[in-house]
Amino acid sequence: MSAESTPEPGIPGGTGSRTPRPRGKGRRRRPRQRRKSLLIAAWTAAGIVVLGGTGAGYLYFKLNGNLQSVDIDQALGTDRPRKTDNGSENILVLGSDSRSGGGNKKLGGGADDGSARSDTAMILHIHKGHKKASVVSVPRDTIIDRPRCTDTDGNAYPAASGVMFNSAYSTGGAPCAVKTVESLTGIRMDHYLEVDFSGFQKLIDRLGGVEVTTTKAIDDPDSHLKLTAGTHRLDGEQALGLVRTRHGVGDGSDLGRIQLQQAFMKALIEQAKSIDLFGNPKRLLDLADTATKTVTTDSGLGSVNRLMSFANGLKGISSKNMTMVTLPVRYDPADPNRVIVADAKAKQVFTALEHDRPIPKAATEGTATGDANGVVRSGE
Repeated sequence: MSAESTPEPGIPGGTGSRTPRPRGKGRRRRPRQRRKSLLIAAWTAAGIVVLGGTGAGYLYFKLNGNLQSVDIDQALGTDRPRKTDNGSENILVLGSDSRSGGGNKKLGGGADDGSARSDTAMILHIHKGHKKASVVSVPRDTIIDRPRCTDTDGNAYPAASGVMFNSAYSTGGAPCAVKTVESLTGIRMDHYLEVDFSGFQKLIDRLGGVEVTTTKAIDDPDSHLKLTAGTHRLDGEQALGLVRTRHGVGDGSDLGRIQLQQAFMKALIEQAKSIDLFGNPKRLLDLADTATKTVTTDSGLGSVNRLMSFANGLKGISSKNMTMVTLPVRYDPADPNRVIVADAKAKQVFTALEHDRPIPKAATEGTATGDANGVVRSGE
């Protein structure tokens, strides 16, 4: 049975401790795909910026009522990394694999067992001046030590060693995921954003699809995606299939899927910037309505005014001045389907973010990759 269908240590009902894992032999196996996730960029919320000029108060209250937020600060308390005062911001962006709701179950497949994991996690670092950004993807299969954490209902969960990174969310929700990232990086997360399968699909459709070019054919029955090599305008369901696929391209690993996700994210940003939303008020309002219904934020972004201000500050960032890397990892010698943090190189990444500096290229050289780089790029 794969680890994706076996309760992880640290999840309620689990042991909370690391159990011995057999050493892998030979070629790395392709993990079975059942639960795959997605990505969402904070830029999709930028559509609501138009509200500042509409003068329509009822629209403000309608969209404000759509938003769902989580009080991360209250759940985490004061035992956290200090806030930086260098003008930068750090946002944890999560993709949930929840099957709750008819839309999520239909898109994700599998059973709705009431659980959810953060199978996609990105640390979005906005540099001072909001002209540049760095994104660090955290592989879901990374084996980590999860700290003690508390959920929004006040339930406490003990620390656990040797668990998969994505089990933090299923253990204690967003607060536990944030706590784990802060423990891993030593960097305070200023904000948090989350979206699920159905929300991702709706956002892409509201944008009118996203154009990408594939340099190789992709055929993955598990994610229901089949594309020839060439340029395609992906609708929401196809885009979801692309960011979920791992068997259709590369070596079948989560690392390869991350490379596809990062490429799609850049294409998504360019698509959002290329559309004349201000010349199409209906599309803009539809996007705003969809974005506020489908994203969950921390309470610091939990109002239209705050989300407007945040989104407005991202307008100057394009894919060309965005650095995207994967957390430096190496394959776990005890299980080739898992990865462990390459500590020395990861420290270079975290130090750069903490001091608002560019991530050095040396930090990711010689680390594990997924062999899917260059397969997807912005449409041409």
